[in-house]
Amino acid sequence: MRFLTKIDGGRCKGCELCVVACPQNIIIIDDVTINSKGYNPARVTEVDKCIGCVNCALMCPDGAIKIYKHDEGVAKDE
Repeated sequence: MRFLTKIDGGRCKGCELCVVACPQNIIIIDDVTINSKGYNPARVTEVDKCIGCVNCALMCPDGAIKIYKHDEGVAKDE
């Protein structure tokens, strides 16, 4: 099973809770991008290593992270 992690960079305030929660260590704070609120948002570094545990989405206080299952190349809302 493959999973897709989508982070809404506009909503993310870079609190790093998702970074700490990820058991695969594939989420980082993007030190180059700055969103409209002035924060460096989180981003996924290795999409294919996501195991779909949803820890990051559960920890996000702003609801900026969604996890989708991949089914024949199409992401489906979980």
